[in-house]
Amino acid sequence: MKHSEKVLLGHGGGGRLSRDLIAEEIVTRFADGGPLQGLPDGALLDSPGEAIVFSTDSFVVSPLEFPGGDIGCLAVHGTVNDLAVSGAVPLWLSLALIIEEGLEMALLRRILDSVKRASMEAGVQVVTGDTKVVARGQCDGLYINTAGIGRKIESFQLGVERIRRGDMVIASGTLGDHGMAVMAAREGLSIGGTLRSDTAPVHRLAARAAEWADAVKFMRDPTRGGLASVLGEIVQEGSFGIELIEGAIPYDQGARAVSEMLGIDLMHVACEGRMILICSPDAAPGIVSAWREMPNGAGAAVIGEVTGEARRLILNTDIGGRRLVDIPQGELLPRIC
Repeated sequence: MKHSEKVLLGHGGGGRLSRDLIAEEIVTRFADGGPLQGLPDGALLDSPGEAIVFSTDSFVVSPLEFPGGDIGCLAVHGTVNDLAVSGAVPLWLSLALIIEEGLEMALLRRILDSVKRASMEAGVQVVTGDTKVVARGQCDGLYINTAGIGRKIESFQLGVERIRRGDMVIASGTLGDHGMAVMAAREGLSIGGTLRSDTAPVHRLAARAAEWADAVKFMRDPTRGGLASVLGEIVQEGSFGIELIEGAIPYDQGARAVSEMLGIDLMHVACEGRMILICSPDAAPGIVSAWREMPNGAGAAVIGEVTGEARRLILNTDIGGRRLVDIPQGELLPRIC
């Protein structure tokens, strides 16, 4: 496919276009064998005495408030989670606000209060930041950037190269709730008020999994592009395949209803409070059991297995079929994070 000479909305969707843009235009300029190589959620940096992990993320969600959350808690959770799945204990955050002229002060106060609550709940401190105001019509209310620093948990040795045939794929809970909750709010879809964003910190799930650190090979939060992007990218990078079991993948009934109305595959939909983990088969029952004892892991389940079918992500369907799951091409759901 011929590449566009202009940036498209799909370049920000977390799918194949995003991957191509980053690989061709960013990695070629800045990676050079350093921490950016491999595009981790958080960069592992050596510092005197200990290793630290550094991450950053920007948030442009619309609407600014949605069932289960808002742009404020989302910004905290997004960066905390990137640090957590990189095997770090989150410690400090920056907070940068780009505010559109005319934003209601009451709304800004609610969002800042939400940032404060989410930070306190996650046990992290906001320690620096910036504020800019742009003219009316230039930023759709409010954009937020957060960056985070965490201390690496030394027992974790994560890497796609460690994944082996027979390893188990675990999801910490229902998938796609965040993307569907935001879309339902944006489109005014009413499904009985049951669907809420899953936005939440996952660092305590990661810390609990550290008990099995030697057996844990990979952790990732399935944000833009969802489960399909996370697993599709690693099977392309590795020399293995993954088979998913359709009936084992946990979905909320409300999210499923909205996805069916919109004709969207929930495997392509973002989460903001879930974790995907791959581990040795002997560790999987213990991790699932431990996660189910925690509020944010109550829906944890083994959803698939690593196979020798190289570079193929397969879904074993409920009706006995098998289908190839591809990485999303572009932006299915813009402005959901």
